[in-house]
Amino acid sequence: MSVANHSADTFEAIVIGAGVAGLAAARTLAEAGRRVALLEARDRVGGRIHTVQAIQGDLPVELGAEFIHGLPEELIDLVDEAGLTRFELDGDSRCVDPGRGTGRLEPCGDQHEVHKLFDELGHTQLSPDKRDLSFSEFLSRLKDQRKVGPEAAVWATNYVEGFNAADADRISIRALEKQQAAEDAISADRLFRVVEGYARVPEYLLWRFREAGGELFRSMAVRSVAWEPGQVEVATETGRVLMARSAILTLPLGILQARRVAFSPQPVEILKAADSLVMGAAARVVYEFDSTFWKQFVSLKGVSFFFAPEATPPTWWTTSPKPGSTLTGWIAGRKTKRLEMDLLPETGLETLSFMLGSTLHEVRRHLLRWHMHDWQTDPYSLGAYTYVPRGAIDASDQLSQPVAQTLFFAGEHTDTSGHWGTVHGALRSGYRAARQLLAQP
Repeated sequence: MSVANHSADTFEAIVIGAGVAGLAAARTLAEAGRRVALLEARDRVGGRIHTVQAIQGDLPVELGAEFIHGLPEELIDLVDEAGLTRFELDGDSRCVDPGRGTGRLEPCGDQHEVHKLFDELGHTQLSPDKRDLSFSEFLSRLKDQRKVGPEAAVWATNYVEGFNAADADRISIRALEKQQAAEDAISADRLFRVVEGYARVPEYLLWRFREAGGELFRSMAVRSVAWEPGQVEVATETGRVLMARSAILTLPLGILQARRVAFSPQPVEILKAADSLVMGAAARVVYEFDSTFWKQFVSLKGVSFFFAPEATPPTWWTTSPKPGSTLTGWIAGRKTKRLEMDLLPETGLETLSFMLGSTLHEVRRHLLRWHMHDWQTDPYSLGAYTYVPRGAIDASDQLSQPVAQTLFFAGEHTDTSGHWGTVHGALRSGYRAARQLLAQP
């Protein structure tokens, strides 16, 4: 079918979505001399990077992506190119021992079994005929073989679900093996933050895109994509129509799965691959306090993370080693399904007072404000980030393949290197999609 529309704005390429993947692709195309339109449904760029200014202190508040995981070359180079400052989290962890019932934070027990488990995952040799398992099935086998004790299994499950926003009964052990090997290669156990705020990274990409002549269209959600080989027509909810020879789509996995954008004709294999992945669930609440009042109850100086596996939220972090009076609570995976988002801020304060051995009144007395963003109900994300369930290890490879050399897909869910759910995975995918498009005659 023909998609010709002579009243449409015409470009050489259209990029849908101004998250990191879309911005990286759009900048690359524009700097290669292509006339590019970049469409973004939100009134801001950055997608699931969302930074807001704090009331006090040097660090802003991150409501989306927060950490640089390890030393991924593309992202580190970009942060440095933008002239931004990064610092490494440097501190110990504290844990609440569920068996003691006191709720107080103490030095974490021996995690040797857990560390050994993930070290072994990163060095497992994958073979094409290897049967996939869920992480829960994998742990069950190890427990039957007496290679992992019950306590280590609980901590390992909490880590996998919390880090991957996943259900341990579904997430693929083959994907975790690939992910662990990828993380080992970039020292992903080291965590960094951007002092000026993570949003400065996409803002810099936008500046470079515009400097190269690219055009950004904000608050312009895409309604439909009609295409044939060598021609694409994109209709927006505002009624605007744009045309190009090809398009890069960086729609989040949740949006693809919900069919929020109508395709004509449908890229059947792409949508099938997208449907085989899972958009994980996660939530955070960030509290800004007037001081580090908690030091009178428990010393968190030099502590980056603390964990309370049976609490809500179960994972917390500070700004250490940077001085700051904000605390962040994080909950992900299966625990999120049982969460009432409206109650999270108050529940988090109760958990915090319990762990500190303080009172709710005392904690609330020092509270300036709290921040929260529900990515699950956000109409432009419909979830936090991707994980690979059992049996879907090849889905991202399929998503990374061009459709008739006309439609190209990018985003963290299309990463083929094992870095799903990360900013650097999204960045790499944007560069990859741009290279694929530029390679076309």
